Amino acid sequence: MEIFSKELKDTDVRVRFSFPTHCLEHLDFAGNNFVDLRVKDSRGELRVIRCLKRNGDYDKPVLSRGWLKFVADYGLRVGDKAVLLREDDHTLGSQFRIEAQRRIVLLGREDWGEVTRATNY
Repeated sequence: MEIFSKELKDTDVRVRFSFPTHCLEHLDFAGNNFVDLRVKDSRGELRVIRCLKRNGDYDKPVLSRGWLKFVADYGLRVGDKAVLLREDDHTLGSQFRIEAQRRIVLLGREDWGEVTRATNY
């Protein structure tokens, strides 16, 4: 089940990744203002990415610790897309899967393709 999908902006690839507030219903903060998400990436590796809720009237969630390493490992840039899905992997101990996607043009048709490693083209 897809939790969110977002095209990356400059702040998302340089500082932190914000996503829609309605996605908070899928996360268990257990009374804290952060939760460490155990996510499986496209390579099948376990990553821990921290999700923070901003304090105040507006609980805008952001991915912080661990996010920029994911960006660097996959060579993400502005215009790419991040997708977070609910997917339990009991062997790996993850509850989510994260995908990186990049716009591709094939035979004149534009679509999204999965980024599986950092590329420099």
